[in-house]
Amino acid sequence: MKETLTIEGGPLVLTPSDTRDLPKALTDHREEVDTRLTEQGAVLFRGFDMTTPEDFARFGRAASAARLDYTYRSTPRSTVTDGVFTTTEYPADQEIAPHCENAYQRTWPLKLAFFCQTPATTGGETPLADLRAVTAALDPDLLDRFETRGVRYVRHYRPHIDLPWQVVFQTDSREGVAAYCADHGIDHTWLDDTTLRTAQTSQGVAYHPRTGERVVFNQAHLFHVSNLPPETARALTSLYGPEGLPRNATYGDGTPLAPEELAAVRDAFAAAMVTFPWEAGDVLLVDNMRMAHARRPYEGPRKVLATLMDSYAPREREGLKEGRTR
Repeated sequence: MKETLTIEGGPLVLTPSDTRDLPKALTDHREEVDTRLTEQGAVLFRGFDMTTPEDFARFGRAASAARLDYTYRSTPRSTVTDGVFTTTEYPADQEIAPHCENAYQRTWPLKLAFFCQTPATTGGETPLADLRAVTAALDPDLLDRFETRGVRYVRHYRPHIDLPWQVVFQTDSREGVAAYCADHGIDHTWLDDTTLRTAQTSQGVAYHPRTGERVVFNQAHLFHVSNLPPETARALTSLYGPEGLPRNATYGDGTPLAPEELAAVRDAFAAAMVTFPWEAGDVLLVDNMRMAHARRPYEGPRKVLATLMDSYAPREREGLKEGRTR
């Protein structure tokens, strides 16, 4: 593989040199790619023979021996093949805000990859935002509050509102929900025969296991009611009350998050976003604790797949300075 260019604030671009078989090339150059991934935060492989989900599954196996499933979901996805999922199934005319994968959980993938099988006719890019820049743009006092208090995510699962609990927990049994919640530190309560409430306090910042850098690492800006259109937020609050919203986020001690705090987070992500066009066959490898990702609205057919790799669980609940991979 050879370095073609580096997109400023975005990925390093690697193209074929001796082989167009990307899984083989990655196997041959794994150490080099891992080093460059840590340095750059993302690597875009372009011009290789990648056409099918099975090709992408081979890439995933070459990139990591430990790929993750997708349980305790926050967005709808479908399994395509072993370890390969669709990206978030969301209306094409809407944007998906920048975020780090599974940052609302206590365990998350260190790496993820995207495969562009079919680029959109217009739009549909997957912008990246360097967490170093995002973190540097935030008030240090806000970061300290995130670190010491964490973020608490409260969800209510009701019929026909947001994702069903069966989809989120990938089970049809209450016993399965109870077992998952017990294993992952999630409080859960059945409010009636059809309504489930869950609450979990997770990290607000995290420390990169390779570089030691502190980065903002949560999804409060997505879960908080202020992320909804104002008319939708008013309607849901009127219907369910502030304590019964389908999704919401507070500080870990229950203190409300101020809308202006989360507006600052959204602004920092927006300022750091870098966009590049997809080409058919592209594979984007991302360090999930270095780069956030998003999705632009699009027109026409678009098929971008994802795989999650290298589970990471911090040892400490607040400082998160040490962790383990599994």
